[in-house]
Order: sequence, then C-alpha cells, then structure tokens
Amino acid sequence: MDERTHHLLTSAPAPLLVRLATPNALAFVIQSSVSLIEVWFVGQLGTSALASIALAFPLLMLMQAMSGGALGGAVTSSVARALGSGDRDKAQKLIWHALAIAAIGSGLFLVLFLLFGRALLTFLGGSGDVLEQSAQYCLVLFVGGLFIWLIGVVGAVFRGMGDMKLPAVLMIASAFIQVPLSGVLVLGLFGVPQLGIVGAAVSAVASGFLVSAVMLFILSRPGRVIQLDTRFISFSKALFQDIFKVALPASLSPLLTIFGILFLTAMVATYGEAALAGYGIGSRIEFLLIPLVFGIGAAMTSLVGLSIGAGNIGRAEHIGWTGGLFAAGLAGVVGLLLALFPNAWISAFTSDPETFEAARSYIRIVGPFFAFQGLGLSLYFASQGAGAMRWPIAATIVRFVFAVGGGWILAFWFNMEMQGIFIGAAAAMLLYGIMIAVSLKLGAWRGQGGN
Repeated sequence: MDERTHHLLTSAPAPLLVRLATPNALAFVIQSSVSLIEVWFVGQLGTSALASIALAFPLLMLMQAMSGGALGGAVTSSVARALGSGDRDKAQKLIWHALAIAAIGSGLFLVLFLLFGRALLTFLGGSGDVLEQSAQYCLVLFVGGLFIWLIGVVGAVFRGMGDMKLPAVLMIASAFIQVPLSGVLVLGLFGVPQLGIVGAAVSAVASGFLVSAVMLFILSRPGRVIQLDTRFISFSKALFQDIFKVALPASLSPLLTIFGILFLTAMVATYGEAALAGYGIGSRIEFLLIPLVFGIGAAMTSLVGLSIGAGNIGRAEHIGWTGGLFAAGLAGVVGLLLALFPNAWISAFTSDPETFEAARSYIRIVGPFFAFQGLGLSLYFASQGAGAMRWPIAATIVRFVFAVGGGWILAFWFNMEMQGIFIGAAAAMLLYGIMIAVSLKLGAWRGQGGN
C-alpha cells in the first residue's frame, strides 16, 4: 500500500476530513456562485429571460447531478475501495471504465433531449418566447455535455485517490473563465453579439472543455498513485458492475430530486410567469447547498470508501457522523441567514414585486430546513463510499412523495397556493435527513467490506 493511502486510513478522522473537505467546499462554493452570477446577468434582460432559465435549470441540474453526483460518487467509491484493499491495477483499469460510461451517458442525454426535450419544457409551463429561449439553452448544453460529464468523472478519480486539491483548483480556475465569458455573451458586451441565456450555456460548455482537457492531461502524467495509462485499457463486466452497483441506485436520487423540481416547477408555473421566475431564484439558492455539501461529501465518499475497502467499519461510521453533522451545521446556518434577511439578496436578482415576493416566500419557508438537507445529502455521499445505497434511496423516494404529493395537496386541495407547495418541500427535507441519519445509527453500513 502506498504511503498516501496508508495516511488516509490511519490519521485522526476529524482533522483529516476538515483538511480534505476544505478545498472541495471552497471550490464548489465558488463554482456554484457562477450559477447565481449568471442569474444576475440574465436578470438584466427581464422577467421573461429569468423565467426561461428557471425552466431550463432542472435539466442542467440533472446532468450535473448524474455526472458529478451519481456516477462521480460511484467512481470515487470504486477507486477508493480498490486502493484501500491494495489493488492499484484495478484502480487504474477503473479509470477507463469510468470514461466510457461518461461518454455513453452524455450521448444518451443528448438523444433524449432531442426526442423529448421540447415536450418536457412545454409540460413545465413553457410557451412562446420563454419556451424558445429555454430550448436553445438546453440544446447547446447537451450538445457540449460530454465536457461537463468529464469534469465530474475525472475529478472523481482524483478524489478517489484522496487528492481533493487538484480538482478544486481547476474548478476555481474554470469559474474565473466562465463568469466573464458568460457576462460578455449573455449581455453582448464589448461589441460581441448578445446571445441572451444561450450565452450562459456556451460559457459552461467552453469552460468545461478547458478544465476537462487539463484534468485528463494531468492524469496521464506519471507521479501519482494511479494514472491514465493505455496499458490498462481492458474492459470487463466485473469492473463495470463495481461502478454500477453504486451508480445505478445512486442515479435514482438525482432523478427523483430533479423530477421533484420539475413537478414543483410545473405547479408553480400555474401561478404565472412572475411566480416561476421567483421560484427559479429561490431554487437556485437551494441548489447552492448541493455543491457546498458535495465539497464535504466528496471527501466523505473517499475516506469512507478507503475504510470500507480496508475492512474498518467503525472508522467509516465515525467519518460519516463527523461529516454529516458538519454539513448540517453549515447548511443550517446558510438557510437561516437567507430566511431571516431575504431582502438583502433577492433585490440583486429582480426588481419585479411579484417575482420578489415569490422568491421571499420560498426561502422563508424552506430555508430553516436546509440543515436536514445538508445532513441527508452528506450521508448520501458517504453511503456511496460504503457501497450501501438502500436507505438513502428509500429516503429519496419518501422525499419525492412528500414534496410533490404533499405540496400538491396543500396547494390545490387546501387552497394554500404557492405556500402549500413550499411547505411540502420543507417537510420533505426534514424526513430525508432524519431517515438517512437513523439508518446509519441502526447499522446500514455494517456488513459492507472489501472492494
């Protein structure tokens, strides 16, 4: 076993987790701020443009969650478990399997959008100019989707080695490329043709291409625990299964999460364009938590995977509780601050009174429950490392049912309108966090072991 892996398996869990999670969390916070800055750029174009990007946002989140969350977490888990058991050759072969899955996944997303994308956007309430802008944004995004998938997968390989700094540094660098490029293309600055919200998609694809190319180049260079080496191009059913045994159940989580957002978007859209735009602002704030918690969760995935591979279940659980409580506290503080001072930040995105009120209503109801979202999501990522996805998926299903079903009942049966939808979403967060935490307490990871 190499010295780095031995260090990750024997150092005190709490300071080790903080040290690994810090660059991740910082990078993902900066990267997620790109989304908010793009909303600000788009907000300069008016309520119609805001509604268009709100309509397309769930599809962007689905692709990012599938590539970086479901598949990325599975790749980190597989690589970490292989290294934890001392099998470096297996870890190097897993890189090529991960790249193949990323290529297939990006192609599948493009085909599905070409076949059903416009119908889905119409179902969500899109029509007229709002529908056209959303469709154009998504088309550009999915055509260049391979680069977004590669960022998630190659970054996951580095994190599986326990290297959190390199992908973090490159993500920060990409933010400094994407933000100015997005501003220029969305608003048409410096004589460049104004592309509207499509400019945001172009900037995302361009920065994705640059970052993924640099990541692959660095991974191919010698001097790391494992590397991209053509001698290990050898595909096998067993190694695909090693990734898919985590990726397939894990993919249900982003699918249900995004479908939940799709249904909530459709329900909110019945109250008009301003309500949709306001919900779009609020939901983007909520989804800031996913990259923030992912910064912590990615470190948990790696450390838990290494411990499980080495057969040390007690250490894995200790890491899970430490990271889960840290994520809950961080997300909880963010949610409470946003809920207590909504006027301080919503006005940066819109001056329309109806849009403003919809965003404020959302964050005041849902924000106080962000702590449970942080707890559940971080333990979800840690469960990927353990290869134990049964309870996280059950909790995700419960969350979907309560968010969509509960929101619909409260809004349309009890005539609570948009507030009912938001209350349903908040209750779903509460149950989600509690269920996954209880499952860990009851020993959901015990019985896992080896790679």
